[in-house]
Amino acid sequence: MQMIWTQFIVHLLIGFVFVVSGLIINFIQLCTLVLWPINKQLYRRVNCRLAYSLWSQLVMLLEWWSGTECTLFSDEATVKTFGKEHVIIILNHNFEIDFLCGWTMTERFGVLGSSKVLAKRELLYVPLIGWTWYFLEIVFCKRKWEEDRDTVIEGLKRLSDYPEYMWFLLYCEGTRFTETKHRISMKVAESKGLPKLKYHLLPRTKGFTTAVQCLRGTVSAVYDVTLNFRGNKNPSLLGILYGKKYEADMCVRRFPLEAIPQDEKEAANWLHKLYQEKDALQEMYNQEGIFPGKKFKPPRRPWTLLNFLFWATVLLSPLFTFGFGVFASGSPLLILAFLGLVGAASFGVRRLIGVTEIEKGSSYGNQEFKKKE
Repeated sequence: MQMIWTQFIVHLLIGFVFVVSGLIINFIQLCTLVLWPINKQLYRRVNCRLAYSLWSQLVMLLEWWSGTECTLFSDEATVKTFGKEHVIIILNHNFEIDFLCGWTMTERFGVLGSSKVLAKRELLYVPLIGWTWYFLEIVFCKRKWEEDRDTVIEGLKRLSDYPEYMWFLLYCEGTRFTETKHRISMKVAESKGLPKLKYHLLPRTKGFTTAVQCLRGTVSAVYDVTLNFRGNKNPSLLGILYGKKYEADMCVRRFPLEAIPQDEKEAANWLHKLYQEKDALQEMYNQEGIFPGKKFKPPRRPWTLLNFLFWATVLLSPLFTFGFGVFASGSPLLILAFLGLVGAASFGVRRLIGVTEIEKGSSYGNQEFKKKE
């Protein structure tokens, strides 16, 4: 019981540091808007570093708190390009922390602050996450192509002169994998005469073909990333908070953008073929426990830990002083107000974690695939 209580307090403190530092960072980002009409590139560079200061706290939990290890399977020529070019990332969407494993790689190669994603519009209204992404010029969509087309194209073209190397993440499956969504998705594949996939949903091609078209001339390549975890583990952000260590393996293949057809239909066929290859990679991993390619283990860097320690020092010292003063006052009203504040912070952190949970994911795949049947 004592250990549970200790973990609860520690988690509260970690959550407090993340939430309060995030609100401070969001306020600073708001102030940087005055830079946009004066020097757009300076605005972007400043916001990349502000975003890094927030996102790296989550990476710290993965790398230093839980000690999760991430291993790459690729080739030397591909690894040498990491962090040195604009790229589009295609990642399978099977796990609650797949985004966090992607972030730890972007951090190790120096592009965490400038990483981008094509995100569902609902996330724009999530405190800290959506607010930070707004200032980073993240492209948001409603996942209704008729309504999204102009917004997505405009957002992508705006990134054509981005001053920092960026990794633009696409979840081409559109939603996180579940057995229900997979079953419906494969019915759609059958109706379209497409090969069935065992470990992925049918990829949605519009976002991919549009991104390739709009960013051609800016991005140099597409990185196909296939992620899995040793021991058939299904990790969660709560597990990371409780210090559970996972071992993630990521197979990374680089495709020069010139290798992707310019014709929209041919590019869509290229993506379907890519997902058939990803399925074969997952089948190999499940049978042999390893991906093809040379093994790389990029070392974790100290900056994520130092950044968190900085924010913890700045924010926890006044919190402890304030809390001690409240309890020393002996005022029941103040003590209840302080405990209420702690409870609200705990609830807020739990809601943020809930964004990543599979069972609380969107019903997008269920509804949209059914429409196509």
